[in-house]
Amino acid sequence: MAINRETVEYVAHLARIQLNPQELDKLALQLKDILGFIDKLSQLDLSEIKPTSHILPLNNVFREDKPQESLPIEKTLANTPQKEKSFFVVPKVIE
Repeated sequence: MAINRETVEYVAHLARIQLNPQELDKLALQLKDILGFIDKLSQLDLSEIKPTSHILPLNNVFREDKPQESLPIEKTLANTPQKEKSFFVVPKVIE
């Protein structure tokens, strides 16, 4: 995939990020380099390599998932700045 300044400008617009012209050029170059590196990695023969999620033998420490009583609505809404009936009131974020 070709990354150029226009692509970075478009994605920045979608993400609502304001970038100046120097930042656009720098980011376009950095993303181009990253994608070039990924292209090099995709050329490697990994057929003999077993898939791993981590190089170290780590185990997640999760509590046992047991059904339990939910937090009461009154306690849930106790510290909210605004509420309406049994709901949180939040500002509209969609333009």
